[in-house]
Amino acid sequence: MLNEERIILMTKMASYEANEGKRNVAIGSYFRGDYIGWQVLKSIISATIAFVVVFGMYIYYDFEVFMTDIYKMNLIEFARHILSMYLWTVGIYAVISYVVYTIRYMRAVKSLRLYYMNLRKLAEMYRA
Repeated sequence: MLNEERIILMTKMASYEANEGKRNVAIGSYFRGDYIGWQVLKSIISATIAFVVVFGMYIYYDFEVFMTDIYKMNLIEFARHILSMYLWTVGIYAVISYVVYTIRYMRAVKSLRLYYMNLRKLAEMYRA
């Protein structure tokens, strides 16, 4: 005999598994610090690449002016300025990434808890 409540629960769980469940299970397989640290590291690498590309485009855009002014400027001060811009860019990007991935991890864990609670409930329905 078909149990309507059990079918509804199984359908809900199958929908979860097919959609957001795959991503949440992948996120939930990490420890919190490992997941957030890995994602922030990837974000820092991406921010570094983006900074280098934007800086290269900036130099290339006015390359003639840059080459004539390079002999007049203090190169150490210029390097400090670029380094400080880089550190600010990467620092802000890392903080934003930390917040975003912490929220994602917490939501995934909360969603997985609900999923596992539904699994236990379904198991109890089969035992009864």
